[in-house]
Amino acid sequence: MVCQSIIVSSPVGFLKVSAENNRITSIEFVNEQSIEESDLPVLTQAKNQLEEYFSGSRKTFDLPLEMKGTTFQKLVWNQLLEVPYGQTCSYQDIANQIANPKAVRAIGQANKANAIPIVIPCHRVIGKNQSLTGYAGKEIDKKEKLLSLEKQYQ
Repeated sequence: MVCQSIIVSSPVGFLKVSAENNRITSIEFVNEQSIEESDLPVLTQAKNQLEEYFSGSRKTFDLPLEMKGTTFQKLVWNQLLEVPYGQTCSYQDIANQIANPKAVRAIGQANKANAIPIVIPCHRVIGKNQSLTGYAGKEIDKKEKLLSLEKQYQ
């Protein structure tokens, strides 16, 4: 199991996209562009799809993902994949959709643990009062930029 990575430049900064066994395992926001190149086809595919997303020509991703987490986290992340491009929902909405209406805080923690942001669109989950809340442990301004980008190209 060799993990390979590439760096993708984006409107929200540099993204380090990693893969194992030909599946995307993480997307991290990084401060600097280090030289990481890979000829792994899934990483080339991810880079192309992310560039298309940021240019407004891609609304959904078609990448093999390796979600590493608990059964509950994977349930939440799969539900996030159902939130349409350019739309938002609340943590309560996700809790209701997975038939666990009291799990709002756990939904927030699963969102925070999402290792594949953007592709698994945790940025589309907002507070019940429409406020922007934590974005997978990242800065709120990144969430705001992603939502703004999607509204622009919707």
